[in-house]
Amino acid sequence: MDQEIAGLPGRYWHALADGRIQCDLCPRYCKLNEGQRGLCFVRGRAHDAIVLTTYGRSSGFCIDPIEKKPLNHFLPGTPVLSFGTAGCNLTCKFCQNWDISKARALDRVQDHALPEAIAEAALASGCRSVAFTYNDPVIFLEYAVDVAQACRARGIKTVAVSAGYIAPEPRYEFFRYMDAANIDLKGFTEDFYKNLCSGKLAAVLDTLVYLKHETNVWFEITTLLIPGENDSPAEIEALSRWVREHLGVDVPLHFTAFHPDWKMRDKPPTPPATLRMARRIAKEHGLRYVYTGNIHDPVGQSTYCHTCGAGLIGRDWYDLSEWNLTADGRCQTCAAPCAGVFDGRPGQWGRRRQAIRIPAVA
Repeated sequence: MDQEIAGLPGRYWHALADGRIQCDLCPRYCKLNEGQRGLCFVRGRAHDAIVLTTYGRSSGFCIDPIEKKPLNHFLPGTPVLSFGTAGCNLTCKFCQNWDISKARALDRVQDHALPEAIAEAALASGCRSVAFTYNDPVIFLEYAVDVAQACRARGIKTVAVSAGYIAPEPRYEFFRYMDAANIDLKGFTEDFYKNLCSGKLAAVLDTLVYLKHETNVWFEITTLLIPGENDSPAEIEALSRWVREHLGVDVPLHFTAFHPDWKMRDKPPTPPATLRMARRIAKEHGLRYVYTGNIHDPVGQSTYCHTCGAGLIGRDWYDLSEWNLTADGRCQTCAAPCAGVFDGRPGQWGRRRQAIRIPAVA
């Protein structure tokens, strides 16, 4: 047995007739012998059970603007306590957080904090929410759910920044405790997911449909546009049509810029013109809230009324430059509702990023 595998008991697995154990957390369904880890690296088999090796361990805590997740329609301007662990259940060659998500050594997760301590730190620092981010919280489901429950008891919201690559049964438990999510829709072809992520597009689309029609989770979608891979007008049109037909016109869609990293350093950065083209196509297909990201583009990052065209929320990077919503989230000009989760006046956190240390116990 691999002596390094130690952790707290995990959920969602079953024994196979051949003596292996199958992890049922995500659509990979890793089949493990004693001492083996799944592809995510942080879930493994020990003593005939699945254990989570990163429970209570983080790669660091930071207070971010909620717009950085990115979430533009969820408590705008407010601070969010953000953290991740290590590992990932996809193998994206273009990963922008590869030093965390691709970590194969647990020395990347040296900050220890239990759920109660995280919730207390969020409350004490004035954060309206806690975000599971930097790597995918699906793979540390038990930890994320416990943190979310501790936060909910204190009136703190929780946010999942995820690729949505999760099996149906754990998906119910995971999102039951989330208030908001940003789902990374990495491309819109099965070939893209197979060749660049070693995953399946259909599983992610299932998660999006589930969020829309079976939960009250506020969610937004992000697609990183990579030159020559998923940025063709035809693919963006297909993605936009699918969002409209299956999710509706009010789900915000973010097109963000790629920069060369991890195993795709040969690709150039995404030209700003590509992001603006994608935004135009999505809006032509009727989507009301379409944004550009990772570039300086106040026009493409601001929110406009879908009825009269008035500016509702102005943004300059993560700073809010304009606010024309009523306390109940309506356009001040024509009273049309703006989809989202709003709470009177916006927060004033701006673009600040502040590291924070959390005691191991509350």
